[in-house]
Amino acid sequence: MYTRSIHSLYIVLILMFCLSNTPVEAQEQETVYDKRLALYKKTAALTQIPWYYIAAVDQYERQIYKDIEDDQVISIRFPSDLWYGAGNNSMDIKKIEFFDGKGKDGNGDNKADPSDGEDALYTMASFLQEYGHTEEDIKIGLWNYYKRDLTVQTIKNTAKVFKKFNDIYLTDRDFPLAINHTYSYRNTWGDRRGFGGNRIHEGTDIFADYGTPVKSTTYGVVELKGWNLYGGWRIGIRDIYNIYHYYAHLAGYQDGVKVGQIVKPGDVLGKVGSTGYGPPGTSGKFPPHLHYGMYKDNGYSEWSFDPYPYLKKWERMAKNKN
Repeated sequence: MYTRSIHSLYIVLILMFCLSNTPVEAQEQETVYDKRLALYKKTAALTQIPWYYIAAVDQYERQIYKDIEDDQVISIRFPSDLWYGAGNNSMDIKKIEFFDGKGKDGNGDNKADPSDGEDALYTMASFLQEYGHTEEDIKIGLWNYYKRDLTVQTIKNTAKVFKKFNDIYLTDRDFPLAINHTYSYRNTWGDRRGFGGNRIHEGTDIFADYGTPVKSTTYGVVELKGWNLYGGWRIGIRDIYNIYHYYAHLAGYQDGVKVGQIVKPGDVLGKVGSTGYGPPGTSGKFPPHLHYGMYKDNGYSEWSFDPYPYLKKWERMAKNKN
């Protein structure tokens, strides 16, 4: 009897730990998002730059630095010369203005500290404000800051997603094929391919029957759609984490899917096919399957990385929803 009581108490303690631990972690994570959103909206009120553009810039920069901590609220960084002005290293706002620096005081402490999130957000929004408040004005401001078309496009796309869903806590994901259909896949990233010359396979092949629905795995914007010599009918989606998702060999597209469209996890994009390896319309040179690739952008270049671990995770998530 005593042994059973100890055993029951042990089980209760484990359950209490499990039930209390996960919500606390989730609550802490949500608190970081809440803090960010509050700062974005405060800065927007001060500068009239829409909060979703301010959020998109911060989100973009969060992806390009390797030393960002998960609980870091704001991730925007400025070159020292731009912040302080050439020849200056003082946070005094009058000295920064004298040296033509861009650093601003966003929290009212009479200092422009580049490591302070409020100061960084206010400075970035003020920089964009110099060019105006329309979407075209903001686009010009972004280009003058980053000097890179892909960066400007990525920030614009992320802003569209944040505006559409009126949120920045967009962490849901989905498997790219309908899991109630028959499919199979293994890790094929890095395998050799011969068509068009020796090259590596930059993705994972998921084999399924013709017509199996192909779905968006993430929140993002359709960046590219059409025929590709290697990929056949393909579609590309840029997500809010500076990642390009590439879907190839489609039999066709879902009605209404177009470049510039905002998508969310589970949205149907098209159907599994076997198109590619030739001029437009070429099909049947290999078994039907979806080629799924992922490409990361770090602000300077873009490269392929292995999607297989993510596919396994998203597959588990999709099955748990059913």
